[in-house]
Amino acid sequence: MITAEGLTKRFGDKTAVQDVSFTVQPGTVTGFLGPNGAGKSTTMRMIVGLDRPTSGTATVGGREYRKLRAPLTEVGVLLDAKAVHTGRTARNHLRAMAATHGIPASRVDEVIDLAGIGPVARKRAGKFSLGMGQRLGIASALLGDPHTLILDEPVNGLDPEGVRWVRQFVRHAASEGRTVLLSSHLMSEMAQTADHVIVMGRGQVLADAPLQELVRAWTTNTVRVRTPRAADLAAAVGGPSVEIVSSAPDVLDIVGLPASRIGDLAADRGIPLHELTPTTGSLEDAYLALTGDSVEYRTKEIA
Repeated sequence: MITAEGLTKRFGDKTAVQDVSFTVQPGTVTGFLGPNGAGKSTTMRMIVGLDRPTSGTATVGGREYRKLRAPLTEVGVLLDAKAVHTGRTARNHLRAMAATHGIPASRVDEVIDLAGIGPVARKRAGKFSLGMGQRLGIASALLGDPHTLILDEPVNGLDPEGVRWVRQFVRHAASEGRTVLLSSHLMSEMAQTADHVIVMGRGQVLADAPLQELVRAWTTNTVRVRTPRAADLAAAVGGPSVEIVSSAPDVLDIVGLPASRIGDLAADRGIPLHELTPTTGSLEDAYLALTGDSVEYRTKEIA
């Protein structure tokens, strides 16, 4: 379990993280989301002792990271895949890490195979592509077979096979009862991977909820209807709690009624329907709605 209580981090007069509290439960994949500059990386760095909190505490399994007797065997961390000795081969990098924690060399071979870096294990890490560097970083995080995983953008630079492997691996790790905190900007991937979501914005926690609950709370279900008698259908379904938008003469987007009720009302009045398509909100929709006022670096929309 990972617990943050009142975490605050200031750099001079800038507050990067302000009074952040949450709990990451074992047995689930917890997604950690937020715009650039939201404070996610700083929070993860405080959890693993790389940044000292201005105030508040962070613990893993009930203890501060710096007090863990063998951190590598308790917490697997991927925050910066480039944090390797570029002159060492991947195998020697992992062997050096293993030696500091009394981890047998056989485990090095296991994580090399697990992460799919066998073909480049004898090459210098400084020559690795972005994707291979990520795989080496993941192998390093897995080296001690830890109960807790903290992974920041683990699929960055990976090909589709690698992305799928990371998804399957973290789901399997959670199914074994491990604690998994996973940061990513890929909403479609997070939607397939996470059970629970913590969203940060401008250094604060904006949401902390099961993924499906978050999506329901921050998105709207719409039913698209195509009919040659759009005006008649609009009159039939209209009401104080129903919103109707016409995007074409024969198309209505209806909010506030389920597709089944719309279909029944149309059938009662003999109104033909050429399309009746319910659409539900996505994690991306919920994320954008939730963080709309918290984006520090905003791009200009293309007309």
